[in-house]
Parts: sequence; structure tokens; C-alpha cells
Amino acid sequence: MTIPVINNHFKITVLVLFATSHIFVHAINDPYTILGVKNIATTQEIRRAYKQLAKEWHPDKIHNDGASENFITIKLAYELLSDTDRRLLFDRHGITDEDSHYLQKKYDYSGYNRFSIDRDEDTFGKRFVIDQNIVLYHKLSVTSNYFEKNILSSGAKKVHLVMFYNDWCFKCTRIVSAFKKIIDELEPLGINFATVNAVHEESTFRKTGAVQVPQLVLILEGRFFLYREHTFTLKKIVDFIRKKLPLNIFQHIENDNLNDFLGGWMDNRVRALAFEPRNLIRLRYLLTAFEFHDRIAFGFVNMNNGRSNNIIDLFKVNTSLDTVLIFNEDSKSYTASVCMAEIPTQTLIDVVSANQFLVLPRLSSQAIFESVCPTEWSRPRKRLCVILITENNRRHDVARVALRDIALKSNYSLERVRFAYMFKETQPDFIKAISKGSYKKSLLQIVIIWRRDDKHIMYEWVSVAKQNDNILTESLINSTKSEISYTVKKLLKSSETFSYEAFVQNLVNEHSQGILAKWISRLLYLVDYLSDNIEDEHLLAAVSVLGTIAFMFVVGYILMYFVRAEEQNLKSQGHLINNQDQQHNNLIPELKLYELRAKKYNGMVRLLKPGCRTILLITDFQSRNKLLFPFCTRPAKTLHIGFKVHGFCLTLLSLTHCLPPPSSLMLPSRLFRRRMRHVCVPHRC
Repeated sequence: MTIPVINNHFKITVLVLFATSHIFVHAINDPYTILGVKNIATTQEIRRAYKQLAKEWHPDKIHNDGASENFITIKLAYELLSDTDRRLLFDRHGITDEDSHYLQKKYDYSGYNRFSIDRDEDTFGKRFVIDQNIVLYHKLSVTSNYFEKNILSSGAKKVHLVMFYNDWCFKCTRIVSAFKKIIDELEPLGINFATVNAVHEESTFRKTGAVQVPQLVLILEGRFFLYREHTFTLKKIVDFIRKKLPLNIFQHIENDNLNDFLGGWMDNRVRALAFEPRNLIRLRYLLTAFEFHDRIAFGFVNMNNGRSNNIIDLFKVNTSLDTVLIFNEDSKSYTASVCMAEIPTQTLIDVVSANQFLVLPRLSSQAIFESVCPTEWSRPRKRLCVILITENNRRHDVARVALRDIALKSNYSLERVRFAYMFKETQPDFIKAISKGSYKKSLLQIVIIWRRDDKHIMYEWVSVAKQNDNILTESLINSTKSEISYTVKKLLKSSETFSYEAFVQNLVNEHSQGILAKWISRLLYLVDYLSDNIEDEHLLAAVSVLGTIAFMFVVGYILMYFVRAEEQNLKSQGHLINNQDQQHNNLIPELKLYELRAKKYNGMVRLLKPGCRTILLITDFQSRNKLLFPFCTRPAKTLHIGFKVHGFCLTLLSLTHCLPPPSSLMLPSRLFRRRMRHVCVPHRC
């Protein structure tokens, strides 16, 4: 009776090992993934996750060779995240080694020349005016791993300025104070700064296209823009950033295009209006618009412009202060507003982040899907997402409006329950994965999902959606609202289970650029890159080469034109024969005949294959050239043409004239018939 118990215990142990071992395979160097927490987790959450995993993987509980290794990995991850300095170093640089040179104490070079009598002079006369405190570079220095993972990540929407330096670069030390001033001014606006040691991270240095240090590189959406100016001032850096930011992140709004702008929310983006009493948009607004460009469409209203007076009167905006208004589907009233003389960047980001989605957003990409419906593996803290499966036509507008009204009147927190909709045409794979239990004929197809991880979801179809009605009535909408409320309240309980589960793939990005748009974007980036990286002397050399090639083509074309004109003149006078006619007259026909010799005799006469024929021409030396010319044709696979030069052609000719007709010939043998088959003798020798 003990054998089944042992087998069941063994099966449970194997399932636990299989279910949790993937975190050590995919993220052996990421302590957050090892402990199963986010990078913003508190110390208490990290300790709680460590205790839970330590109980599961303790060697005394699981007798397995891999259990001890996993337990050590969990312990090392907890030690790293529990240490504040090491955790900060990992977040900035991605370093897990506690013996890294970043944790070692840097040598202080400020003590050099401390015994000089005159601070402006040294042993060699006037000393160099150099800021020797390069600790700033070391504090902001990142590794190539952090550079690839965070700065160049596809989802990064931040603006990064990276300074490449070297410890023995004198020019790098001279600009430390200027670089620090730029950081103090631009970092509060939302620009991220980092430094890279060009000697230690040479691959990253070469990847950006830099050739010397110090080199400041602007990184936007994984693209590199090198700062080529010789002067390192704040104004030039700001102008450089403004020039490289995309032009379509802000739209100028006036009285005539206000309604089109606010009513264009079908692109699945919230609308935001920035009112400023100046002609130039502030950099902080540009950076915020760039960061949230995929979810919010920003419009700029110049209050000094007389063509925007109706907008100012409509929303009662103070013309002496900066104002930001955020709109959702309702274009007549805004959902959030900020009005200050100088809006802080963090305040602006907080307001925009809290209102970055519509009341009923469309799940049009994987990024929006993860933001609206985030993953949550804990059953008591699970997050639900109520999704309307609809089509992109006007017949389904009524269903979307009804669910939007239900979402507006919902009493649930956005942290636990969100409402959204999805198009069948654009997301067929996702719809197919959760099709079990659905009723496709119903106009209202509502499903409630719970994302346990990136691929695994649990879902439940709302029972009202099972009605086969194509007309939405008031009673049907009310019953749907009641059923959604009842189902959500039931599923939020930790003890309640879902009816179905599925494994889904990433959603299709409906906003991705087409092939033509991608090529145009790359072409524009190439032109911009060449304009920044090609110096004046290089440009002059390239223009000289291209001009020389163009001059040669023009001269050649002119010469060919005069040559052809002269040829036409000579042809018209009869002094020049056409080349094609001359080649046709001088054409010597190529003989496709075989001379009958000892080597060709067996193949053409004696051992001739069945179905094949041989034509033999017997000529003499005088008539050979004239008689063989009509037979100069391309031979077929079953027909062979040969000739034999014979001096006694007259005797053979007279002999053949004395032969009886072919019908009365008595052929003596089969061998004779094969040898004399189709012998043709010309009548003129």
C-alpha cells in the first residue's frame, strides 16, 4: 500500500521541478526574475518571495542534485537585492559580481600639485586649467550589457545622452564641469544621462559610430546621433536634441482643425492640448510627447496666435500660464488638466500616465495589451480584463458605445478591472485561441480574462453574450451590465475558478509601419546620418568625384551623338553599308553534315538505331560546295545527313539509272537493306 504513495510523491516532486526550473534557465543572471519580483519591488516583497522559494527549494525538502544549486542561486539573488549598493549598481549597470571594479574605491587625483605655492603656476610655468575630478564619469558609467538591455531596448521611449570618455583623455577632464551643468539642467526635464568607458567597452564605442573621445551621442529609438559641434554649451545641446526629435510628435492646433484633432481618437490614442504663451514649444513637452507618442496625440496651441482665440474661449484657458488638457472619447470636456506658470516634468508625466488610455481602449498591440491587462500570478491579487470582441464596422459601434457606458459607470478600481475591445479582423490568432465556449453569432461577445503570465491566460465568457440577437435593445444592455457585474464580482474571489484556459501568442501590432514607410524612414535616417557624419572636406571630395563622372557621361553622350549623325549622313550618301547587312553577306554557313569515314560508318549505317534514318550524299570535288549548301540545316535527333566525296561519280550515277523501280527490287538480305537505306545520289555531279 506504500508504493502508490511513493509514486504520487515522486510525481508531485517532478511537476514542481518542471514548473519552476525555467526561471533558472532563462534568467540565471537576473535576480529579479529568479525571485519572481519586479524591479520596483520593496524590501518586504523581496524577503517574502525569498522565503517562499527557499522553502520550496531547500535541499532538506527536495532530494535532488539540482535543488541545492537552485537554492544557492536564490540565496545569491536575495543577497544582491538586499544590499542597497549592489542593487543600485545592478539597476544602473547590470553588474552582479561583488568583486567588480565599480565597487572598488576610486583613487583621488585631487591631491596632485597640492604643494604648489601659486595655484596658477607649477614647475613648468602656468599650469593647465583642468578639472581633475572625473568621478562624475565613473558614477554614471554603464556596461555594454546594461547599454544593450536598457538603453537600446525596443520598448525604450526615453531620450538618452551618452558620453564616451577615457581616464587618460585630457579633453574629457576639461569638459567635466560643462557636462555636469548640462546634466543639472536637462535631467529634470526627462533626459537620461550615462557614460561609457571607451577602453573597457570598445564594442559599444564602435557600434555607435564614434571615432574619438570625448564623444556625446544622442540615442532615440535605438538610433545614434553624434554631436559634432566643437563647443559644449547648453544651448547647442538643446538645439541638437530639438533637431533630432521626430517632427510628428506635436501637431499645431488652430480653430479650423480642433474638431478633427479631438475627434480622431479612433487611432486608439488619447488627445492632449498644450497651451503656451510662446511660439516655441518647451523641451519638456516635446520629451513627454515623444515618450507617450504611441498612446497620446499631443497638440500645441500658440496663445499668441490670433487663430486660436476660439479654442482659448471654449476651454477658458488662462493666457498667462502654461496649460495642458487631456481628452478621451468625449471631445467636449477634458478629463484632466494642469495649469501652472512652469509645469514640472514629473507632475506632467504623472498626469499623463494616469490618463494615457481611453475609457474603452482597443487592444491593438502587445504593448497596449500588457499595459491595460497586466500579468498577475497571485490568485488573491488577480487582475481582470473585460474584452468586447467586435468588428471594424459601423454596425458594431452600438456595442462599443454600450460597453463604454458600462465602463464609465463601473465601481471597480482600475487596478483590478479594466475594460477594452478588440477587432476580429486584426487579431485572428488570439480570437482563435480563446474561441472555446464562445458564440460567434451574437453581436455582444464579451470575455473576461486573467493573465497569469505572458502566454498563459484564464478566461470566462459572459453568459449574456450567448443570445443570438443582432439588435441591441435597452433591456439587453441592462442585462449585460448586470451579468458583467455579477461575473466580475464572482471571479475576483480567490476561491473561484475560470471555465477555460489558453496559451496565446503576442498580439499583432496594428500601428506598425508598412514596408514602404519603413524604407522611407530608413532613407531619411541615412540622409540625416550622412549629413551629420560627413565633414566639409569629405563632402567636397565626394562632389568632385560625382561631378567628374557626370562630366564624362555628358562628353561621351555628345561624342556618340555626333558619331551617329555622321554615320547616318554617310549611309544616306551610299558610302557606308549597314553593319547588319554586311554581316549577313559575309555569313559563312556552318556545315551540319558528317563526312562518311571509317569512324562514322558504324554509327550512321551499320549500327543505326531503330527509328532513325540516314541521308547520304555522294559528290565529287568540283560540285561539293554547290550541292552540300542546301543540306546545311540543323539535324534532328532521328535524322543524320552525311556525304562522301567520290572520284567515280559518273559510273555510280549511270549504274543507279539502270536500276529497276523500288517496288520491283529484290532485296537479297536484311543487312543489305540497312546499308543501302535512303541512299540519295544527285543527278548532277
